[in-house]
Amino acid sequence: MIHSDDRGLQAARARAYVLAESGRFENGHAVEQALIAEGWPNAGQALQNDYARKAIGERCRAARAH
Repeated sequence: MIHSDDRGLQAARARAYVLAESGRFENGHAVEQALIAEGWPNAGQALQNDYARKAIGERCRAARAH
């Protein structure tokens, strides 16, 4: 069960990175809200660690700069 939870969190993070790189979102909070709107029940849990939030924020900024 824990293994499948890890996969679910990894999938949610991967989707968050794709959304962040799209250039449509200004920050990690906006990406998290988009994940929730898409129906990811584990969005908050997937993005709760500092590393994931920082990486998503950096990707949002980089995508919007182009």
